[in-house]
Amino acid sequence: MAQTGVIGTVSGLRPRITVNTIRITTIVVLLVLWEVLAAVGRSGLLYKDVVPSSIQIGLAIIHEIFDPAFYHHLGITLAEHVVGFTIGSTIAVTVGIAMGANPFFRKMIEPYLNGIGSTPKIIFLPILFLLFGTGIESKMAKGALSAFFPVVFSTTLGMMLISPVLLRVGQTFSLTRRQMVSKIYMPSMVNPIITGLRLGMAIAVIGILVAEIKFSNGGLGYRIAEYYDQFAIASMYALIIIIFALAAAANVAMTVLQDRLNIKQGGSATRNAGLGAST
Repeated sequence: MAQTGVIGTVSGLRPRITVNTIRITTIVVLLVLWEVLAAVGRSGLLYKDVVPSSIQIGLAIIHEIFDPAFYHHLGITLAEHVVGFTIGSTIAVTVGIAMGANPFFRKMIEPYLNGIGSTPKIIFLPILFLLFGTGIESKMAKGALSAFFPVVFSTTLGMMLISPVLLRVGQTFSLTRRQMVSKIYMPSMVNPIITGLRLGMAIAVIGILVAEIKFSNGGLGYRIAEYYDQFAIASMYALIIIIFALAAAANVAMTVLQDRLNIKQGGSATRNAGLGAST
């Protein structure tokens, strides 16, 4: 009892610093440092306008949001990302399940995937431009290629970590391959697959933006390169911040989806356990 009281007193003396407080403080400190750099730039010690003030960037963000051309380029990038990411991740999940379920197939194909997966995907851009042209199709292919590898590796690892007990249960009930995927594999791989999808989604965005900057006539990457060529630095930073905000929102959405699937899976397991106990 005395120890509990002492611990309670000591913990009560600690400053209550929440995570949100640290996050807000970090943002404020970064803004102050940015304004210091902007002031140094205006004084002539740095190149002029390389570090615009946060007010200029804020005004550029507002201008970007109300500019119809921004949504035209956003639509191009979203189309490239959605199609490329969907194709790449679908193939990756299928291949990952096959690799996890078949050790012979995994040993056969894994060295090639490891070799290509560790290679910077930007070197494949000339090949993709030759195969698909310089239009939207090559950016979709780049997004699919970028998303494939993190998803396939994560799915394979998730398959290998499935409890052998669950696999024996499926075999005992003579489940078909489709039933094994829907009843055993997928529920057990929610976290690995979504983790791979989150990584694949982020890497696909990077790949598509790089392809747009390199050779394109539309998209957010093209718009960033255009601002750079015009030395519209505040607008360039504004567009980068908007892309960052959109990527963060997509990541939050994936996290919410993962939490809901985990809750649903936990509820199903609880109900199954209750049924088993009642019988």
